[in-house]
Amino acid sequence: MRATAADEGRILLERRGPILQVVLSHPGRHNALTWRMYDELAEALAQTAADPSVRVLVIRGQGGAFAAGTDITQFSSFTTGEQGLEYEQRVGAILDSLLKLGIPVIAAVDGPAVGAGLAIAACSDVVIASESSTFGVPIARTVGNCIPPVVLRRLQARMGQGRTMAMLLAAALLPAGEAQKAGFVYKVVAHEEFEATLSKLSTRMSQTAPVTIAALKEMDRRLQEDPAANGDDLLLECYGSADFQEGVAAFTEHRTPRWKGH
Repeated sequence: MRATAADEGRILLERRGPILQVVLSHPGRHNALTWRMYDELAEALAQTAADPSVRVLVIRGQGGAFAAGTDITQFSSFTTGEQGLEYEQRVGAILDSLLKLGIPVIAAVDGPAVGAGLAIAACSDVVIASESSTFGVPIARTVGNCIPPVVLRRLQARMGQGRTMAMLLAAALLPAGEAQKAGFVYKVVAHEEFEATLSKLSTRMSQTAPVTIAALKEMDRRLQEDPAANGDDLLLECYGSADFQEGVAAFTEHRTPRWKGH
C-alpha cells in the first residue's frame, strides 16, 4: 500500500518578517525524516539561499520533538551497501547546503534530536534547547549503520572528540544540560520560556549586518576544514562594503545602522 502524504511527513514554512521557520512535521513518528521531507528540506534551503530578504533561518520540529532521525521503515528496501552510500550522500548534500547558508541558522530543539536530527542541529549555527531535550546518534544499538565524516567532524568540533566518541560508541543520549556543558547547546530554557527566548534571539540576529554574518559563517566553515585557512578575501569584502561605511557612520552619529547587505 502506498504511503499517504501524512505518512510521508512534510516540511512546513512559516515566515515572520525577515525570519523564516522551517518546521519538520511527521506526526506520529517524532518528526523522523522521510525521502519526501528530505526533498522538501533541500528545496526550502535552496529558496532561502536565493532570497536576500530572509535574514534568519530557524529549524524546529512539531509536537514535542525536533527529529528522531531518518524514518527507519524506509531502510527496509535497502539490499546493498551502495543504496546506503547513496542515502548518506543525499543527506550530506543537504547538510552541506545548510552549512553554506550565509545567514544565521538556529536549531530550536524541544524534545529528541537524534540521528539525522542531531546532524541537522550540529550543522546549524546556534542550538537552543528545552529542558526535556535529548541528543544522540544511538545507531550502534539500533540500526547498525554509520555516520559520514562531515557529521562526525562537526560533532567533534561542537562537543569535543572524547565526548563525541563516548556518546557514539556507547550509543548514549545526552540530556540538554550535558549537551550545554559540552558546548553543543548555547542555552537550555524552561518550556514556558522557550518561545520567548527563541523570538528574542532570532529577532536580534535578524538586525545584524548581513555581510559580517556571511563572512563569519564562511570563516567558521573554512576553519573546520582547515585550521590554517586564509580569510583575507572575507576581510577585504567586509572592509570594502557599503555596510562597513554605514556602520562607522551610524556609530559616530549615535544612531542605529541601516544595513543594506553589500
